[in-house]
Amino acid sequence: MNDLRISDLTAGYRRRTVLTEISAHVPGGGWLGIIGPNGSGKSTLLKAIAGLLRHEGTVLIGGRPLHDTGRRERARLLGYAPQIPQLPPGLTVTDYVLLGRTPHLGPLGREGRTDREVVGRILERLDLTRLATRPLTELSGGERQRAVLGRALAQRAGVLLLDEPTTGLDIGHAQALLDLVDELRRELGTTVVTTLHDLTISAQYAENLLLLADGRVAVHGTPAEVLTPAVLTDHYDARATVLTGPDGSPVVAPVRGGGAGRSSEVGG
Repeated sequence: MNDLRISDLTAGYRRRTVLTEISAHVPGGGWLGIIGPNGSGKSTLLKAIAGLLRHEGTVLIGGRPLHDTGRRERARLLGYAPQIPQLPPGLTVTDYVLLGRTPHLGPLGREGRTDREVVGRILERLDLTRLATRPLTELSGGERQRAVLGRALAQRAGVLLLDEPTTGLDIGHAQALLDLVDELRRELGTTVVTTLHDLTISAQYAENLLLLADGRVAVHGTPAEVLTPAVLTDHYDARATVLTGPDGSPVVAPVRGGGAGRSSEVGG
């Protein structure tokens, strides 16, 4: 079971509390989008869930407390791709993405045919095949971002945490990446939690959204329940109208000047 349950999670840095009593449940194979204005604690929440930040409260995967697991087992249960990664020098794209297979290697610690096949498919889907032998240091920002996400995807963990995964990507590469994540979710039952600034993309892929404001849960529900003109005005201080896209998901459209627009629908 890959369900993720967060209960009364409080976290921060040194003496500064950033998050207060955050609770959420993501069923196995579900997709939760974490949204909110800058400084609301989105990245902090992912770090706390991943066990990279001291916190109070509990994080359960399949009903098991994450703090009770060893590093190797935790890596099989949970994968995390940070927004600003630390990349080891001297590695090629293939070598780096193969690091995601480490939790699945045998006693000799050597990758096999299956590991390389998994990595090869991911490189192809992320448009990284032509860069497979290139050192990480020679990549552009968007290319490095895709490599980081490739490593997390290669991990094939039950729960996948992605912090702003589309940063630096053009719309085509962003869609390809999120489509691949969605494919893994549906085929393998991977539970996905993402932070995204783009509210429309969040609504297209996430089944539920959790909006943070001032380190607390402000709104939690389906994209249609969370993304309303009133919510956008209250928590983003934004002028926007909310349309309905061809797939039925909300489309957030900024409004130039005047007050917040009324919600409406667009066909297609």
